Amino acid sequence: MTPKTTLPLVAILAMLGLPAMAQDDSGTDPTGALDMGTPVDEEGNPVTEDPEPGQQYIREEHGDWSVRCLRTEEGEDPCQIYQLLSDEDGNDVAEVSMVSIEEGQAAAGATIVAPLGTLLTEQLTLRVDGGTARRFQFTTCNEGGCIARVGFTEQDIGLFKAGAEATLRLVPFAAPDQEVVLSVFLSGFTAAFDSL
Repeated sequence: MTPKTTLPLVAILAMLGLPAMAQDDSGTDPTGALDMGTPVDEEGNPVTEDPEPGQQYIREEHGDWSVRCLRTEEGEDPCQIYQLLSDEDGNDVAEVSMVSIEEGQAAAGATIVAPLGTLLTEQLTLRVDGGTARRFQFTTCNEGGCIARVGFTEQDIGLFKAGAEATLRLVPFAAPDQEVVLSVFLSGFTAAFDSL
């Protein structure tokens, strides 16, 4: 037999076995040999019904925001709200995570992670619904990206809650005459933030 005739023959033989499997009345589940898949989170880590201490899990989702928590052995699990930001082609580019802060000038703290190759001297610019823009400096870079740790006042949080979309502007190091503007969708922000 030639490779051209072998492949169709193998396909026909495989299909002939399917009706026989469907007619098996031995009382066993014919799908028992099939892989039914394993639930995974956004990073591809297996999701269990009850996460182990130290494991991150998604407690709930509100619109474009997810509430991510870290399982602890005792007490309340610390949580943050999270959104993965994509460019217009659907490529994952940056991420925003935010926590509520009880004391101090800031009502919330956020960590914004931009890709390596971002022009750090241009900082990052955040604007809600076309309002006044604010610039934030990057704190550090590591293998995961360049990180800005920023604070938001009660007034800022009010703008997020009332807004529809914020934009995050980055400038690539390799193309300093260009900019990347990412949408931060605010659908579900109020419910997600208030759940913290």
